[in-house]
Amino acid sequence: MAKASIPALRKETEELREKIRRHEYLYYVDDAPEISDAAFDRLMNRLKEIEAAHPELATPDSPTVRVGGTPREGFTTVRHARPMLSLDNAFSYDALRDWDRRVREGTGREEIEYIAEHKFDGLSISLQYEAGVLARGVTRGDGSTGEDVTPNVKTVRSIPLRLDDRTVKKLELARSFEVRGEILMTRKAFEALNRQQEETGGKIFVNARNSAAGSLRVLDPSITAQRKLDFFAYYLYVDGKAPFAKHSDSLEVLKKLHFRASDDWKLCDGIEAVVKYCESWDAKREKLAYEIDGVVIKVNSTALQNELGFTAKAPRWAIAYKYPARQETTVVNDIIVQVGRTGTLTPVAVLEPVQVGGVTVSRSTLHNMDEIERLGLQIGDTVLIERAGEVIPHVLKVVKEGKNRRAFRMPTKCPECGSAIHKAEGEVAYRCVNAACPAKRKESLLHFAGRHAMDIDGLGEKIVDQLVDEGLVKDVSDLYSLKLEQVANLERMAEKSAQNLLDEIAASKKQPLSRLIYALGMRYVGERTGQLLAENFGSLEELGEAKAEDLGKVPEVGPKVSEAMVEFFSEPANRKLIKKLHAAGVRPTAEKREIKSQKLAGKSFVFTGALEHRSREEAGELVQQHGGKLSGSVSKKTDYVVVGADPGSKYDKAKELGVTVLTESEFEKLTGVK
Repeated sequence: MAKASIPALRKETEELREKIRRHEYLYYVDDAPEISDAAFDRLMNRLKEIEAAHPELATPDSPTVRVGGTPREGFTTVRHARPMLSLDNAFSYDALRDWDRRVREGTGREEIEYIAEHKFDGLSISLQYEAGVLARGVTRGDGSTGEDVTPNVKTVRSIPLRLDDRTVKKLELARSFEVRGEILMTRKAFEALNRQQEETGGKIFVNARNSAAGSLRVLDPSITAQRKLDFFAYYLYVDGKAPFAKHSDSLEVLKKLHFRASDDWKLCDGIEAVVKYCESWDAKREKLAYEIDGVVIKVNSTALQNELGFTAKAPRWAIAYKYPARQETTVVNDIIVQVGRTGTLTPVAVLEPVQVGGVTVSRSTLHNMDEIERLGLQIGDTVLIERAGEVIPHVLKVVKEGKNRRAFRMPTKCPECGSAIHKAEGEVAYRCVNAACPAKRKESLLHFAGRHAMDIDGLGEKIVDQLVDEGLVKDVSDLYSLKLEQVANLERMAEKSAQNLLDEIAASKKQPLSRLIYALGMRYVGERTGQLLAENFGSLEELGEAKAEDLGKVPEVGPKVSEAMVEFFSEPANRKLIKKLHAAGVRPTAEKREIKSQKLAGKSFVFTGALEHRSREEAGELVQQHGGKLSGSVSKKTDYVVVGADPGSKYDKAKELGVTVLTESEFEKLTGVK
């Protein structure tokens, strides 16, 4: 038999790929296979055979990549075109109705059309397609940037590697776009994984969500391929914007593009229809092939979504209704005190171990003394605890008083260092103010090294304990002066692992200013606040010199945060720490927001309706570039209300108060842009 020519083999590979893609969709997405597993394997094996003999015929979107490639050394980060924000939660139907009221007030509508969808219990992912081919898969990360897990994502068989050009053209969709959805593990796949782990003596996973998240973030894609992950799509964006007038249009288009999207979403006229949807699925969710922990409700109109906009952490046009948490009763065997990184003492209930939703629970935070008194809790009592999703379990109430119950008292001395405990008037918190308290030291180091802070992989609790206990590290700056022999002499550390840790510490010097601000552990300063501060101050030294009124000019930074930051930087020990970090080479700077002019200085702007030429966020950036301020509500102090298409109640409020109303073109003339 004559040897096939390269052109003939190329044609065969293209035909094989087309057939395999079709059968993958029928099997993994449509659940309607047309051929046997053996027949599918023959197609795949033939394609592998040709690609192995002729590597020049292999392509990045070939179905053969789903078996997983070679392990990588680490993940790179990718900035999202549109932030991947989390959702606010509603734990009752009354809370849902309150949210609906806010939506109606914010849009000036009497009733809203909503979309109700399953809230998948998995891991959010962004899939970016370029020219119809999957280019990269990125985790949510901190919402602004995520980890590039493309090789792992390609192993998920319900994710298309290439889209049909004819379908894309027919839908009049740009060939480069983004699909967001949820990576998850079905109940069946999760049970099979744990059976396999038991047989091989491996780690037993406690729930499907954790196993899916862990499987996606392993450095070896072949391991991901073995875990049989699944994917459901629920967002479609082009250049960071929704391309259709309604969210329901996007869901329908995703199905036509051969993405797996839930068939169970529903259009709901008003919030009461949403409540009925939530009730109906609560009764039957256990019959689904995968875990859901609630329902996501979204305003269907894209224009109204744009009108409502976002808070710092979540969209105002969407919310997650969480089903009632799983609850169990158990006995409080003891109450101990933990000292946090800020010195706050937190009482923790030591529980008789109990299974709650597949997870063994043995401890639960009691938050503070006020909470203990509210519960009327004493050691020895039987309590009802709950766990909602991945939320830390907490005590709901005392269900039975213990026979030999005894009251808990907050200690007068720090359990870690013996220093006197302080409690400020008007505050519920008890604090240790000793800056050298070992407990604060350890927690500060762990926070500093955290994934969303300086991201020092390998600096875990056991290593931190040894570094502090051995006197090698007294504050975070000491990490940068550690020597190889010091780290290598720690328990369970060899020279190679010690060098890896030192490399991670050295690499953390390159983290951006926003991460360092968050890593320092100032009260009330989270990741988002760190980003905003970095945008407005060029360095840590400049931030440290800022007065409360300067800090208060930063969007979303209120008096409480400003005062806490001034207090932090006025502490000599903290100033000394910053100097030590600077001397160690940790001195990141940030590019401050470009101020083009002060033509809008002192002027306050509110945006309402959908703008034609730019998003509300882009328009707000223009205001700030010219010295102006943004506001989310209209008042007598508002200078301008910029009105786009389909404006809501803010427009009416502006007319009522006599506030100057601008069209988008008038706003452009004011800022000098087109």
